[in-house]
Amino acid sequence: MSAFALCFSWGPSVQMTPRLARVCATCLSHKVHRRDLRIASFTWIKRFGTGPDGDDGSGVPVPSSPALFPFSKGASRIGRRPLSPLERVSQMLPQESLSEEVWELRGNAPRAEDDDTETRTPEKLVEDLDVHEQSGDGVVSESEEELTHGPILPGERLMCFGEVLLAEYRRKRRLELQKMFQLENGSKLGSNRGFIAHDAIQGCHAGTVLRTSLGIPMLIRRPSLEEFTLFMKRGPAIAYPKDASAMLLMMDVNEGDRVLESGSGSGAMSLFLSRAVGPSGSVLSVEVRADHHRRAVLNYERWRSSWRLRSGNEWPENVHFHLGDLINAAPSLAGRSFNSVALDMINPHLALPTVVPHLHTGGVCAIYQANITQIVDLMEGLRCSTLPLVCERIVEVQYRDWLLAPSLQKDGSFNRRKEPPGEETAESESDDSNDDAGEGHESPAHFPFGSVPYIARPHPEQNGHTAFLVKLRKIFK
Repeated sequence: MSAFALCFSWGPSVQMTPRLARVCATCLSHKVHRRDLRIASFTWIKRFGTGPDGDDGSGVPVPSSPALFPFSKGASRIGRRPLSPLERVSQMLPQESLSEEVWELRGNAPRAEDDDTETRTPEKLVEDLDVHEQSGDGVVSESEEELTHGPILPGERLMCFGEVLLAEYRRKRRLELQKMFQLENGSKLGSNRGFIAHDAIQGCHAGTVLRTSLGIPMLIRRPSLEEFTLFMKRGPAIAYPKDASAMLLMMDVNEGDRVLESGSGSGAMSLFLSRAVGPSGSVLSVEVRADHHRRAVLNYERWRSSWRLRSGNEWPENVHFHLGDLINAAPSLAGRSFNSVALDMINPHLALPTVVPHLHTGGVCAIYQANITQIVDLMEGLRCSTLPLVCERIVEVQYRDWLLAPSLQKDGSFNRRKEPPGEETAESESDDSNDDAGEGHESPAHFPFGSVPYIARPHPEQNGHTAFLVKLRKIFK
């Protein structure tokens, strides 16, 4: 079987990379048998896993290749520009057979390290691949380890196994990748940008930048409670942090309060309430569906265990999850009272007759509804009832992200802010002398504070609608 037939027989999940094409071309020129061909790894598409072998639990491997062998200097380690027909044809041929005219048309000269291509046998090529694999296994070297393990400040704790961490990759101030994972011994954090061994992350400071096996910088840090709720495993949709913070302000939750929550969902609102009431408070979370109840409990316990490792303190166990229907839960609420109530259910007006008798006078009941038609049904239910409730607000929380960046020229250098007409002449001579002295070597020192203009505009990707919030207050008539 030929080398190219062997490559395509591995299935559609294999992407033809420059290194794979180079190996196949060399094997064609030397007539390598299939049993002598040892290709260490391939580039797989859109895979991200944290299992022991770098998989995502589905049995599909993730990249373990340390680096690509680009055909041209213009080839990128992350992505490549579109290839011309000449480049596509020339990449199918052995590089030693390409003339200098072809290299000039392709826009680059052959690399110095490939000058001895004629003497490189398939065995030598396989050895080179193995050397690259051994040098790029995602383990931090001694020099990098000195930079990674800096001084530990009082109260600071290093990342350890069992913690929930967050990996980020940004390119040109744009967030390209973000993944939450649990640090485990012997596992790998894998993606199409390479992998990082979990053993290399253990013992580093939170907020450390480590390089993957492909040399891509990846920021490893601890997630906040807001980020944990956004990336945790979900059953139903969660109460988003922007809405949860508005509900907490509506309810005026303080430390030591007793709060009733209906609709545990995935446990996001339960976690926010748990932190707000503190160790001396309590939260009763009621959920009617068994699968949602289990998911909320698992997410709550996962955050508590990670918090114990990251801070050395126990997260208060102040949330009590109850499986049942709040509409028929009057016997379970007997003898209990609450400072505030949070409802996230389809028909909250049906549960208000059960909840209001246990709400303190002057307390607030905050209701989370997805559609405005549900708000209409709620208002109609209040109109037809005799409950001592007053609707104070109906709001929709909107966040608007903005982009702010310095103004750049086409060559990537900073633009200069234009000076007023009176000062322009006085500074022109000094600017000319500076330009003559350091032309082509501009640094941030050449641009003092206030000399660079900035561009500000709304972010093109805005968050959509999440929910409407209704604030009801119990009064004494």
